[in-house]
Amino acid sequence: MNWGAIWATAGAVIAALLAGIGSAIGVGITGQASAGVVSENPDLSGKCLLLQLLPGTQGIYGLLIAVVIALQSGLMSGDVSTLTTTLGVRYLLAGLPIAFGGLLSAIYQGKVAVAGINMVAKKPTESGKGMVMAIMVETYAVLSLLISFLLVIGIK
Repeated sequence: MNWGAIWATAGAVIAALLAGIGSAIGVGITGQASAGVVSENPDLSGKCLLLQLLPGTQGIYGLLIAVVIALQSGLMSGDVSTLTTTLGVRYLLAGLPIAFGGLLSAIYQGKVAVAGINMVAKKPTESGKGMVMAIMVETYAVLSLLISFLLVIGIK
């Protein structure tokens, strides 16, 4: 049994899983808000859809890091003969920033996007402000992605 491969696999899985869960929650709550607004005013569907899409990016970031871990560690090629336990744990730790940063930022971005959708319902011309507010939360997902990526590619 290669513990390095097990730890590296856990890092990839956790990065994709937690960021994906956060995105599913964020997109879900914004979808509920969008459905209510669009049922009253179908012309606002485009503006609501843009706000709903924003929390979905964290899941993409988690998937990206999972793939980079799998490629860097040799999991994709099946050559894990040189993957030590220490290296595997390093891959696990490198996946944690996007795992937790993605999970939490997607949920909170969803909540901010819901507020933006509510604003669009009252003042459709203000959708840009709602987008900017939701994108501010995205900053922390991008920072989490960046640190995870730098940590993964730095593992030798």
